[in-house]
Amino acid sequence: MSHADRYTKKPVTDIFTSDTDIDRRQCTRTVPMRALLLAPGRTGTASMRAAMKQLGFIDTYHMMNCSIENPPDALLWMDALRAKYDGVGEFTRKDWDKLLGGSQAVCDWPACAFAKELIEAYPEAKVVMATRDVDSWHASTMKTVYWRATDPELRMLSNFSWAAKMYYPMLKKFFDTFFEGDFPNRGKDVFTRHYAEVRKMVPPERLLEYRVQDGWEPLCKFLDIPVPKDVPFPNVNDNSDFISRSRRRNRNQMYNVALQWLEVLGLVLLALYLVFYVQNSMFS
Repeated sequence: MSHADRYTKKPVTDIFTSDTDIDRRQCTRTVPMRALLLAPGRTGTASMRAAMKQLGFIDTYHMMNCSIENPPDALLWMDALRAKYDGVGEFTRKDWDKLLGGSQAVCDWPACAFAKELIEAYPEAKVVMATRDVDSWHASTMKTVYWRATDPELRMLSNFSWAAKMYYPMLKKFFDTFFEGDFPNRGKDVFTRHYAEVRKMVPPERLLEYRVQDGWEPLCKFLDIPVPKDVPFPNVNDNSDFISRSRRRNRNQMYNVALQWLEVLGLVLLALYLVFYVQNSMFS
């Protein structure tokens, strides 16, 4: 059984989060894939997502798509991870189109783990690799996404919360596989090797290595798009409040779970009341 087949509808009691509930198994490609941004997260991917939107790209798929926007996506990502690293099933172009069919670009993790697969699935797409000093990247990731992958609150919520139940196992699986189960000690080596592997896979004319500090010109020239006039390049730095936002989401998911339990308790009490009422009516 694939993880995608474990999909369940969003509970009506999930009112404290604004997650959407799209079952991607029913989706197909609706727009062409134009760019693959295959650098790991924490290399300016949130800024790149905002920049691509400014350039007219229809949705640049980012980890946020499945972490806080449409959690059922995590089920398909889990199937892709299992196919690649465990040899369980297969994940084909048709499956990528289900997951990414509404996007003209993709970036961040877990997409970076599938550089080879995405390059093969979308040979017409150009490849952009945002770069960053490996030491500052590692330090940033340790304090943010790796912290999230080892967050005991999120792990606990994954036993009860509709969204966390899909997202957390995928996030953990990604770090256990792509970063070889030891991000603190293996992360830098994997990061460096990843860039070298992408360089070998992509012809120079299809590859741009780029720092977000370089601004619009080299990116627009590579993508053959006019430079936006009088628009500064986006600077989305979520490092400072990453943990506070994550904890706030944890609390909201806890409220969702509590309300679901209250709903169940209310139904049980109603059933007991009806039984008691019927019994009294029969013997009165």
